[in-house]
Amino acid sequence: MTTHVTIIGAGLGGLTLARVLHVNGIPSTVYEAESSPTARAQGGMLDIHDYNGQLALQAAGLMDEFRGLILEGREATRLLDRDGTVLFEQADDGTGGRPEVQRGELRQLLLDSLPAGTVRWGHKVSGTRALGEGRHEVTFADGSTVVTGLLVGADGAWSRVRPLLSAARPEYIGMSCVEVHLYDADTRHPVSAKAVGSGALFVLAPGKGFVTHRERGGNLHTYVMFARPQEWFADIDFTDPAAATARIASEFDGWAPELTALITDADTAPVLRSFAALPVEHRWERVPGVTLIGDAAHVAAPNGEGANLAMLDGAELAQALAAHPDDLETALTEYERAMFPRSAATATEGTELYALMFGESTPHGLIDMFTGHEQGE
Repeated sequence: MTTHVTIIGAGLGGLTLARVLHVNGIPSTVYEAESSPTARAQGGMLDIHDYNGQLALQAAGLMDEFRGLILEGREATRLLDRDGTVLFEQADDGTGGRPEVQRGELRQLLLDSLPAGTVRWGHKVSGTRALGEGRHEVTFADGSTVVTGLLVGADGAWSRVRPLLSAARPEYIGMSCVEVHLYDADTRHPVSAKAVGSGALFVLAPGKGFVTHRERGGNLHTYVMFARPQEWFADIDFTDPAAATARIASEFDGWAPELTALITDADTAPVLRSFAALPVEHRWERVPGVTLIGDAAHVAAPNGEGANLAMLDGAELAQALAAHPDDLETALTEYERAMFPRSAATATEGTELYALMFGESTPHGLIDMFTGHEQGE
């Protein structure tokens, strides 16, 4: 019978895996480096797609609960020129297949769906090693260890489990973002709130731009995007929020004030996020007793698919294990055979999307893409 499953990482992928295993009567333990579910902020909005993320939630038996998290109207999209002119606008009429939820709320839903004690908090992995015959040992920072017959790395881009399978490491893709927030924007920042609209805002130029999401409670969460080498960001002192804000805002001189105010009036210090990716065709030869899901397997440029893919990976791996309870390696092979081409195709699409958004022809290529989606092409 399928052994107890050891999962490293309590992100959306690892938790979905644990939940679908639980639904199918397979026990698991999730080890997470963070000290508690609230140890850090869990990011912003996620659009959960009907062709991957929602399939995972169906397998988890959580679709009704998921629908209760959806923020109505957030699938609306606006694309503005840098002078504030509306270039494209699409309302959320409730028929789209990508409803928006808060990442933290979705993670909590998954946590609440697991038996008490499934997640072991404060377990930072310091190393892993193969013991032979498909068994592996995981060592934690406090010196404790666990030995398992099935180890799953759900521990993100810098996975400590991946070296058991692959020598690949993520590399910088030439793009970073700076995150800022405006809180209670409809009251405190009404001009910028009006510019953003009811859902997502895009304001793009070659090599840079804004992507802003309207979150719960009137929070405007802005990702200021830059195609720059890492050395460019190293010259900005992010320990001095005022100076960093001014430096970032200077890149948008001449843009409409309601747009630059998304940076200059921010209620939070600017936070730099650098993007790294594994090779598009990243894969490995089957190694008994271990596999990867989510960013640990296929981290790529952020394109709205990462969380969805991680959840689908987790659900499909759990389903494969349930379908082959007496043949662990067949289950892992079946899971990987489907996961590898899916993740490669999505990473390729992400690269193409970044070219549309930040290439020399922006924003016209993105408008064409939006128009195609609007027409159902």
